[in-house]
Amino acid sequence: MTSKHDHDCGCGTTRETVDLARRRVLTGAAAAAAAGAAVAGGRAASAATDEARALYADPDEPGLPQVDMTIEPGRTALVVTDPQVDFLSESGVTWGVVGESVTEQGTVDNIERLFAAAKAAGMPVFISPHYYYPHDHKWKFEGTLEKTMHAIGMFDRPGPLKLDGFEGSGADWMPQYKKYIEDGETVVCSPHKVYSPAQNDLNLQLRKRGIDKVILAGMSANLCTQAHLYELLELGYEVAVVRDATAGAKVPEGDGYLAAIINFRMVANGLWWTDDAVERIARSA
Repeated sequence: MTSKHDHDCGCGTTRETVDLARRRVLTGAAAAAAAGAAVAGGRAASAATDEARALYADPDEPGLPQVDMTIEPGRTALVVTDPQVDFLSESGVTWGVVGESVTEQGTVDNIERLFAAAKAAGMPVFISPHYYYPHDHKWKFEGTLEKTMHAIGMFDRPGPLKLDGFEGSGADWMPQYKKYIEDGETVVCSPHKVYSPAQNDLNLQLRKRGIDKVILAGMSANLCTQAHLYELLELGYEVAVVRDATAGAKVPEGDGYLAAIINFRMVANGLWWTDDAVERIARSA
């Protein structure tokens, strides 16, 4: 199915055409990145590779104070940003630029391990999803990646009150996460529209449950995940980021995952590996 949007970016009206049947962006550098990911990760993601751990290793002698967050039952929740097909599946529209990072971090399986651990421990789970409706394609201006997301039909849905075509689409949850997200207990917040939760109800939902500590995971490291970290910190939450339960784009402009890890080290209240996070969650039960 093909969907067309009239879209004015502030410099004249352009016509965007999005193939919703495939919605792939695998051209130029993106195609090269996808090919590299397929060669390097010709198996399902499972855990961060030794090469990735070495490449993004913390400094042997940190120059900053080392802090940490403790889990307190009743006050701590797992928050996952954008656990959706377009970010995490080989059929998603961003796989060409994020696939290498997702594969080397083992992001898909690590997010599932966090879901399973939280559910087993009775820890509240919140999803902050990303959806775009037809009216969002009428915005008058955008940043670079907003423009990209709109152009490729990322997270597109036909409307806020419709689920036509949602099942299996790029906006849908990864299939292996559905049993955790659709269990009747997980809180699915209203969608954030750019990167942070400033315009959705995540803060309200957390506060109404008495949550002031967050274990943060999901996509994408230097975009929505990092923006959620900053917003939650500004709102007075303690936040620990699970470093291998996220990933970032690798493009000529830079390595998004590396950019995020640097900032996570500087501002988060904790920076954990999934193994550590799962153990901590289990001990807190």
